[in-house]
Amino acid sequence: MATLILMALAITMLVAIILTAPMRPQMINNGTSDLHDISVEKKQAQDAPKGIPNAMPDPVDQVSAIIPLEPKELIKCLGFVLPEQGLGKDGLTDILEKILQYSVNTWHQGFLHKLYATTNPIGVVSELILAVLNTNLHVYKVSPALSVIERLTSQKLANSFGLTGPHAGGGTHPGGSASNLAALVIARNTAFPAIRHKGNNGRNLVVFTSQDSHYSITKAAQTCGIGARNVWLVPVDAQGQMRVDRLTSLLKEARLQGYEPFFVNATAGTTVLGACDPLHEIADLCDKEGLWMHVDGSWGGAAIFSDKHRHKLRGIERARSITTNPHKMLGVPVTCSFLLASDMRVFWRANRSEAGYLFHQKSDEDDEVSWDLADATLQCGRKGDSLKLALSWIYQGYEGLGRYVETGFDNAQYLASLVHEHPDLILVSTFPPPCLQVCFYHQPDGSGDISMVPVDEVTRHTRSICDRLGSRGLMIDFAPGPHGSFIRVVVNGCTTKATLQRIVHEVVTLDSSH
Repeated sequence: MATLILMALAITMLVAIILTAPMRPQMINNGTSDLHDISVEKKQAQDAPKGIPNAMPDPVDQVSAIIPLEPKELIKCLGFVLPEQGLGKDGLTDILEKILQYSVNTWHQGFLHKLYATTNPIGVVSELILAVLNTNLHVYKVSPALSVIERLTSQKLANSFGLTGPHAGGGTHPGGSASNLAALVIARNTAFPAIRHKGNNGRNLVVFTSQDSHYSITKAAQTCGIGARNVWLVPVDAQGQMRVDRLTSLLKEARLQGYEPFFVNATAGTTVLGACDPLHEIADLCDKEGLWMHVDGSWGGAAIFSDKHRHKLRGIERARSITTNPHKMLGVPVTCSFLLASDMRVFWRANRSEAGYLFHQKSDEDDEVSWDLADATLQCGRKGDSLKLALSWIYQGYEGLGRYVETGFDNAQYLASLVHEHPDLILVSTFPPPCLQVCFYHQPDGSGDISMVPVDEVTRHTRSICDRLGSRGLMIDFAPGPHGSFIRVVVNGCTTKATLQRIVHEVVTLDSSH
């Protein structure tokens, strides 16, 4: 008991330290970054209580988000060894300093590389609490509070998407790929219950997803024994949205060839263009044909928190299952991914095992799902990832999370406008961008016609720019396109307008200085 009290006191002190240390822009400005200013951040650091260290890395004083090294170089710099005899505090301090030195600082303004970025002090607190508790969220007996929090948080999140009813809810999985895999397993085991015991047994199952969807759908099909070639990719339109007319024709073709269609994955926020598939139209077809409609909202699902952008997800409430990742657009620590449904009892029925030594659960006839949450998933070992969203939600509120999301969308639109107005840049994204990615080509002749340049030359030029931006403190990625690779910038709710202006300036001036 004394140990638990000391642990609780330690966590309380950490919370106090973090909440009095410099806050990130979404905390300072209630979800808007327009007022964020470096001088404000430094002033807050100066005003912090004496003796209390800054809880977060200071991105202001760091030139770049990373020290770029190849793996062989990094092995030498780290000097990483696992010794026979312990090295004690000095050895531990040495390796910790090197880990921090050579890791990517995702708090840095220049980190615009992936579909996640900075977290916030509340996120750090949640990770600390989970580490201190060090429990497994598989059965209620060993994780009562976290089990209740996951159940209630999942239910509230499901309701936000329009999934209603007494059994609406879901649970967390270790990433969006894992949530999508679980969705495919649940859909298959629901459509073909005998597969749980007999395997696919010669069935020629087929699933459909757009050609711009996440690769995890194909990996999930491989894992389930369905096979990569039985994932049929549906063509997209110019905006990157699934063409429902082509889905309809492919469905007919599959049945004529003797396949058994059962699963359609629609995407809300594709990884490159950020497109959202026409969910209502896809739902109409799935209802008519008796197919399971899953929505991969790992990226764009967070738009549900925004009054201004929720309309992009119209029809998502008709999905049989939804994946959403708060660790992306909401700034919650990695990983935090939910799989949701209007009736989560389906999850349990599709996944439950007979491990009586561990799961002392209720029978199928009971109205409620067991509180031993792992039996509704593919896992046994589970971290209480729902706490990360729950604490952030408690601190900022639904409206605060929505403001943070809207700031990200505003930032994307602002950058897209800068790109659109510059004669040497060609906007690939629609305007305004459907999500937080802004994709564009750099063409220094100002012709505006990238098709006149050889594809290989365009790709080499784009990759060269992205590589050289790193030395300027900007970590930005590229993606393949029909006319060669283009620059892809992923903004977030903490990105400042000064950073967005600098991106355009650096891209243009880099070429002239080459």
